[in-house]
Amino acid sequence: MKDVRAMSKAMGQGMGNLGKENPEAMGALNGFIGAALSEGKVSLKTKELIAVGIAAYSRCEYCIVSHVANAFKAGCTREEIIEAATVAIAFGGGPTAAYTATTLMDAVNEFEKDFK
Repeated sequence: MKDVRAMSKAMGQGMGNLGKENPEAMGALNGFIGAALSEGKVSLKTKELIAVGIAAYSRCEYCIVSHVANAFKAGCTREEIIEAATVAIAFGGGPTAAYTATTLMDAVNEFEKDFK
C-alpha cells in the first residue's frame, strides 16, 4: 500500500523547490495548468475525471495521487473516479490496470475519508 499522503506532500515540496530553482518556467507551467484545469465550458469535475484517466494511463503515480485528491475536491464520487480510470484501462491495458488497482485505489481509499 502506498502512503499517498506522503507522496502528495513530497510532490508539493518538490514542485516548490523546483519553482525556486526555475521560477519563470515553473510559473508558466503552473499558470497553464491553472488555466487548463479551471471551470469553463467543461466543468472542473469533468476535467479532473479526464486527468484521473490520463494519469492512470500514463502510469504517473504522483499524477494519480494528485488528481484523485483534486477529483474529490471537485465533487467527484468514488464511483466516478474508478469509472474514469476504467476507461483508461480500456486504452492502456494491463499496465494501466495495475496502477489503477494499486496506487489509484490506495488514493481513492485514503482521500475519500476527507469527503465523507
